Amino acid sequence: MSFNTSSRQLSKTDEAPEDVPSQEVTPVDSPEAETAKAETAKAETAKAETAEAGVPEADAPDAEAPEEDAAEAEAPEAEAEAEADPEPEAAEAPEAPEVREAKAPETETPEAQTSETKASETETPETETPEAESPGVEASDVDTSEGEVTPRPRRWRRVWGGWREKYPVAARVLAWTTTAVALGIVVVALLMPTQADKFRLAAFVRLPVEAIFGAALLIVLPRKPRIAVAVFAGLGLGALTVVNFLDIGFNEYLGRGFNVVLDWSLFSDAQGYLQDTFGKGGALGIAALAVTLVIAVLALVTMSVIRLGNLAARNTETATRTTLVLAIAWVTCAALGVQYAAGIPIASEHTMQALQFKAEQVRRTLRDEAEFAKIAKKDNFANTPPDQLLTGLRGKDMMITFIESYGRSAIEDPVMAPGVDATLTAENKKLTDAGFAAKSGWLTSATYGGSSWLGHSTFMSGLWISNQQRYRTVTAGERLTLPGAFKKTGAWDTVGVMPGIQKAWPEQKFYGIDKLYDSHKLGYKGPKFSWSTMPDQYALTAFERLVHSKKHDKPLMSTIILTSSHQPWAPIPELVPQDQVGDGSIYHAIEKAGKKPADIITDSTKSKQEYGKSIQYSVSSLIDYLVKYGNKNTVLIFLGDHQPIARVSGNHASRDVPVSIVAKDPKVLDKIADWNWADGLQPKQDTPVWKMNAFRDRFLTAYGSTPAP
Repeated sequence: MSFNTSSRQLSKTDEAPEDVPSQEVTPVDSPEAETAKAETAKAETAKAETAEAGVPEADAPDAEAPEEDAAEAEAPEAEAEAEADPEPEAAEAPEAPEVREAKAPETETPEAQTSETKASETETPETETPEAESPGVEASDVDTSEGEVTPRPRRWRRVWGGWREKYPVAARVLAWTTTAVALGIVVVALLMPTQADKFRLAAFVRLPVEAIFGAALLIVLPRKPRIAVAVFAGLGLGALTVVNFLDIGFNEYLGRGFNVVLDWSLFSDAQGYLQDTFGKGGALGIAALAVTLVIAVLALVTMSVIRLGNLAARNTETATRTTLVLAIAWVTCAALGVQYAAGIPIASEHTMQALQFKAEQVRRTLRDEAEFAKIAKKDNFANTPPDQLLTGLRGKDMMITFIESYGRSAIEDPVMAPGVDATLTAENKKLTDAGFAAKSGWLTSATYGGSSWLGHSTFMSGLWISNQQRYRTVTAGERLTLPGAFKKTGAWDTVGVMPGIQKAWPEQKFYGIDKLYDSHKLGYKGPKFSWSTMPDQYALTAFERLVHSKKHDKPLMSTIILTSSHQPWAPIPELVPQDQVGDGSIYHAIEKAGKKPADIITDSTKSKQEYGKSIQYSVSSLIDYLVKYGNKNTVLIFLGDHQPIARVSGNHASRDVPVSIVAKDPKVLDKIADWNWADGLQPKQDTPVWKMNAFRDRFLTAYGSTPAP
């Protein structure tokens, strides 16, 4: 590699002091010039060795044959320059002419060289060299005529470049591994199912058409547009991946996917549930982990798309051929309908279908708001006079009681059914012995796994309240509810006992409840049982003490919501002697001895077992109360609000919940004889199933209410 004497070097000689006349330069053919020429040749050799060690070969073409003439002309100029401005350090050399002759080539060497370079710098202060040139940067990159240095490569690039040169095999392995991981991330993001039970290898070994179109686009785009498109696509795919994870969670717990319009408000409820289950610290930790995972997903997917796009651009020919082959394979598989198994085609459009579904969901949700508002205004009993409402129940003490998560699976699932069925049989015998009778049926709830208020409002309003938007719409209106119908007659006082209510509850007015006893008004001094603020036995005992046992001018219409069977079903309260319930302090020892949520929350079988026990506890608490405090005028309607989560009820379980009406007066049950419900507390498999919103109108009609739209 020849010594580079480019324009950078010539510009240095142009900086010689103006008082050095050019005509005094030693002739080229003089002995001094010959000596300078020899010294220049030596410097060329040293420079070539330095350049070969640290300068990329790509810069080699800068050295050209005419540079020798420039070196020959430069040496005498440097000699004249030194004569015009001698330095004291020159005395160190025994022969001044030899020192002057050697200055020219030495002034061209960067400062990072040997001690000879330092001496040259001292002898010729007019000529400045870069203070530190990193390996891989040519001397010609430095513009000393203007006193400026071009930007050096960033430190991490220099370190990475050096590491790659030192360990080429490891660098190649790392690069291919990173590319493979990036490809895997993008494929998983494009093909990820939205239900946990659909995760299988075949779901990910498919040809996503979105990847083929994306690759074709990135190949043809210039660098800047390519990176911009890759970032946009990566963020979009990352966001869709986050929504897919939400779909998995919602399907697991609520039996439906995530609604991007309505479900954001549920995160505050989820945070409250986590705090009640795992404590404040645990809830904050889980929330922080969730946020971190969201950021990580967005970053990893975006960087993966950028890397694959850049790789395709660097290998255009190979990438183009691969894309064409995959496109042909996709079209062939799609045309022939090739599948791994039923419902798993090799030619995938999963991401496009997911986007279309979400877009349609948004349109349906926005359209549903206006349509439901019209439906909610239609009420068959809105104008029924008070004296024509519920004439068949006058003088009866009414109780409508919801048992949290009491679903059909509790009665029919092979793990839970034996214990629950045995409890229902035993409790039914207690009722019979006390003179009560019961009839039971099935209702299909508007919700699943959670959002209990949707089930409550559906049952009591006669409208299908399947999402938060409908709930807000109906509760903001004046729809006649079951408690409201009893209140409208003027023949009942309406009361609510709701230990799960821990803050202001404006829906009280909508439901027509005169007096509400929430978690703060029941006098409980015991511990919480995970989410449940108090045991069901205590809530019913407090109801008796604070409300039912008091003297009333009118019968009561009581709405009671029991919570002990709320997930995570650990710890579970135990029944205690009625005279020991007191203020609830007795439950401290029971709560401490019970299981912890972490013991069962990740185990489906254990969750089922504990869920079944919680249902047994709630049913027993309610029937024990009725047998002890009920009378000939007591009428109890109790039901579940929804099925438990899918991990307990099973994938694709129905939304059915049991409902029972219990009374001592046989006339009460005679009025619903045509409903064909089963006798006792257990509905049969062939017992009629109604949608939950149908109950209100059937009930009002059966007990003497006259429709008046």
